[in-house]
Amino acid sequence: MASLKLSDYDFHLPEERIAQAPAAERDLSRLLVVHRDTGAREHRHFRDILDYLAPGDLLVLNDTKVIPARLYGVRPTGARIEVLLLEETTRDRWVCLVRPGRKAQVGTTLHFGEGFSGHIDEVLPDGSRMITLQATGEPTMAAIARHGELPLPPYIQAKAEDPGRYQTVYAREEGAVAAPTAGLHFTPALLEAARAKGVEITQVTLHTGMGTFKPVSVEDLTDHEMHAERYRLSAETVEAVARTKARGGRVIAVGTTAVRTLEHCAESGELVAGSGETRIFIYPGYRFRVVDALVTNFHLPKSTLLMLVSAFADQKRPGGLGGRELMLETYAEAIAEAYRFYSFGDATLML
Repeated sequence: MASLKLSDYDFHLPEERIAQAPAAERDLSRLLVVHRDTGAREHRHFRDILDYLAPGDLLVLNDTKVIPARLYGVRPTGARIEVLLLEETTRDRWVCLVRPGRKAQVGTTLHFGEGFSGHIDEVLPDGSRMITLQATGEPTMAAIARHGELPLPPYIQAKAEDPGRYQTVYAREEGAVAAPTAGLHFTPALLEAARAKGVEITQVTLHTGMGTFKPVSVEDLTDHEMHAERYRLSAETVEAVARTKARGGRVIAVGTTAVRTLEHCAESGELVAGSGETRIFIYPGYRFRVVDALVTNFHLPKSTLLMLVSAFADQKRPGGLGGRELMLETYAEAIAEAYRFYSFGDATLML
């Protein structure tokens, strides 16, 4: 039986292995290739991914775009408050996190800049807030873009020198508050080279929320509840997957967000186009219906993303077992070889 205990997904990650800045060039990050069936591993660079792509394969990208969701507001008293927008529930009304929370009670008005303010309407059970934003003379999203900052992950200490490096080159659908980081390694030239090789490319949209950073706090994984994230899967992408399967190609998901979108939309046993919210939690014991290979970054100890890649590693192990052990061995080797972890870090290709 696959382990469903949180403690079994722990490992020691030295702090210096968590990347604080991206590689000098997107596709010069390192790539650790993992062959799930044999457990063999190869050490390459990301641009070498072309060696592992075959004509007839399908790359599935997540085209979500990170919004500048971190705002700094001032109360009428002059106190500064940080606001992190999480999700727009109705027009101009957002779920948000605030710091310090004690200074952002119901009725508080925050001023973010000339002609742009917010009103705290509600304190939610988990401590987050509902805020209504008001912009004068421009659309609210334009005001957010003008006054906000990209919300880098909490473990990154410094502001990004080039905020564009925390967006994929194919980002187009605004709505995420965290980047789908596996895609950060691709360049337009690399994608064009893949197409020239006969690889088809398609997109899904999943707006990554701050739930991606939420730690699992229960020992029994079956008790963990994922945050909802908004997705869209087009009929065109469903057709691309069907074509790929029919010709014997592989569906290669770029990032765990692409995996979760595809697998959520195939929960009925058939891949179905649509949009809505997903809370799908993939951990060992899950049987994948759509995804054949995965590009992903290195994930943190005890994270739901480590559980997902362990489940994916299970898929080709004898008897469906051993994925967790394979990934922990892989991560130990990556640490020893000085790979860089997490959002700005290096990548793995799981075949």
